[in-house]
Amino acid sequence: MDSYEASAVVALAEISRRLAATAAEYDRSGAFPHENFALLREAGLVGLAAERALAGASLPLPQARNIIAAVARGEPSTALVLIMTYLFVLQAANNPHWQPQVRRLVLEDIARNGTLANALRVEPELGTPVRGGLPKTTARRVESGFRLSGRKLYSTGSPALYWMGVWGRTDDAEPLVGTFLVPADSPGIHIEQTWDQLGLRASGSHDVIFDDVFIPEDYAVDIRPPSAWAGERAPELLAGMSVLLGTLYDAVARNARDWLVAFALNRQPANLGAPLSTLPRFQEAVGEIDALLHINKVLLDRVTHAPAETITAVETNFLKYTVTNNAIKIAEKALALTGNPGLARGNPLERHYRDALCGRVHSPQDDTILSTAGRAAFAAARPEGANHA
Repeated sequence: MDSYEASAVVALAEISRRLAATAAEYDRSGAFPHENFALLREAGLVGLAAERALAGASLPLPQARNIIAAVARGEPSTALVLIMTYLFVLQAANNPHWQPQVRRLVLEDIARNGTLANALRVEPELGTPVRGGLPKTTARRVESGFRLSGRKLYSTGSPALYWMGVWGRTDDAEPLVGTFLVPADSPGIHIEQTWDQLGLRASGSHDVIFDDVFIPEDYAVDIRPPSAWAGERAPELLAGMSVLLGTLYDAVARNARDWLVAFALNRQPANLGAPLSTLPRFQEAVGEIDALLHINKVLLDRVTHAPAETITAVETNFLKYTVTNNAIKIAEKALALTGNPGLARGNPLERHYRDALCGRVHSPQDDTILSTAGRAAFAAARPEGANHA
């Protein structure tokens, strides 16, 4: 490790420490952590991916993973919002449908000002677009652009977003579907503070309502016939999404593991006369937890360091499925061992468990991952030329 890398590790460790100091407070209040993003901007981390994109490169996935791991070890809601900005930048930088001047405007703003961005896709009628169907959010054609109306759910980072990539449809007889770029200061946008979830409580994933919001023509950055989206796959984006979200929940699990180890080392029941860490069942349980974390690391390392085009969609799905479910198992095992102390609001373990549970809701969800993998397995085993309805 050279001196630059060493200083970066020290800086990220300090960021983790500072974020962790207020994590419980944000969890209790559910307030959006604006102060955390002030810290990340000061460290140059919010605009880093956009800076690289403007230079014609991507933020290397190993570096992005290290940043997200450090932020998530401190406060995972903050990490989730940062992930969404990194992924937004990655998608915008590599999408040939975006007008070059619009792309540069967005990337320069994020790079210089540390503005936050996210793709808003989920809505009440549609659910997640991954499962198919046309969005209800509609862009009505008007002179020199569109008027956008609709509601988006689970809009992570909404209190602090500036750039919103809104998934919607046109009002044409044969509608086009895709992304409309919406600046948050556009008239007609309202945030309804609906986010009051069990975990990741500070992520500000509220509903965003668009009421006849004007969108310039060139801000319809990528709209196509619905059929043109079939099989759409950007390997670098899929790899980045699976690694960064996996890293977040792996960090939550590592926090749970570290708390359990410290608890077992320091807890000495009177009837035992020794720390809980001397009991074989605690030793076995921590060994099992470390085995699960090792599996997470192997999978994350594989997708992080392999060329994105060599990673199949099934493999990125398996990464998401395995790492997030392992995180839940780890937190559950820690709770089973610690009983009431682990469930006490004054201890962070129950918060880590609640945060880990949120890993299941990200697309693709477990049923989609497993059914897709199953279909692929049957298709690969089918004799060539066979056709089964």
